[in-house]
Amino acid sequence: MAVTGTKPPFRADHVGSLLRPKALLAARAQYQKGQITAAQLREAEDAAIKHAVALQEQVGLEGVTDGEFRRTFFHVDFLEQLEGVSVKGGLPVKFHSRTEEIEFSPPRLEVSGKVRHTHSIQGADFDFLTATTHRTPKVSIPSPTMLHFRGGRKAVDATAYPDMEDFFTDLARAYQEEIKDLAARGCTYLQLDDTNLAYLCDPTMRERTRQIGEDPDALPRLYARIINDAISTRPSGMTVCVHLCRGNFQSAWVAEGGYEPVAEVLFNEMDVDGYFLEYDDERSGDFQPLRFVPKGKRVVLGLVSSKTATLEPKDALKRRIEEASRYVPMEYLALSPQCGFSSTVEGNKVSEDDEIRKLGLVVEVAGEVWG
Repeated sequence: MAVTGTKPPFRADHVGSLLRPKALLAARAQYQKGQITAAQLREAEDAAIKHAVALQEQVGLEGVTDGEFRRTFFHVDFLEQLEGVSVKGGLPVKFHSRTEEIEFSPPRLEVSGKVRHTHSIQGADFDFLTATTHRTPKVSIPSPTMLHFRGGRKAVDATAYPDMEDFFTDLARAYQEEIKDLAARGCTYLQLDDTNLAYLCDPTMRERTRQIGEDPDALPRLYARIINDAISTRPSGMTVCVHLCRGNFQSAWVAEGGYEPVAEVLFNEMDVDGYFLEYDDERSGDFQPLRFVPKGKRVVLGLVSSKTATLEPKDALKRRIEEASRYVPMEYLALSPQCGFSSTVEGNKVSEDDEIRKLGLVVEVAGEVWG
């Protein structure tokens, strides 16, 4: 039995990405070697997505995603389809875990020309998901701020955009057109994945932001405005949430720090309906920043870790939900894993059985807390 609210985000929810099955990873490798066609790869993706949908429905989730099985990265695959966006060499990043440090260089995005939305990006994928599930299909796409934060002004061609305001306007318009297309296809649940606002809670990342010529104190307000403009034309029946993440690669992370530096702007100046917030360990700080959440906005507490196989004790999760309710009324809270299980194609260091147990735990605890 699914644990539902009146509309998304649901009492038991999840961020979106799931572990890629071995058969799908094998098909991707074959495609990259030219051994199968794009059509054959899509057939493999379709089969894997049907399995992922069944998995989500069986554990009792009401919001269902395609696991992001057609992507390599949670953000690049979407943003590179906007005209004017180029993918360059890797951007070296150090990810941290409890036991090791991982060097990783995700592709670097640059704006080399005018940003335009020239075709539907998620439309066909959404149509397939809709036809595959009887629950609410959820689409996760990168926040528009992902095209700015890592490079700032230096990553935006000054010939194409001598005035950055024109870039922000074109970027928002591109998102408006994609959201309009999704709405026309029946999408009622959209999530924007944003690492940037959480990174701005980390003193080291704030210093890096200064080094590229940006002001970490000013960016939260700028990013709230960009997101607001991007979703400003969404229909009233579409729920839009934002997910904040401190990095998620092979069970490792990049940033640390509580939400205090961005909380007031995040919760009061961003016109979204809800927030998926990482709260699985001490990296995310305490619940006090939730005091800024206005009445009516939903907060999905990411208390269950997608990075580890260990199941959180139910009583501990319930105590933490109760603690959060001191700042946000219980009726506006929900529960989820802190992030996806596979923000990149590699996936976290957990098994599909672990993934199922984690999602099942979310559903069970939500049912016991909210009924």
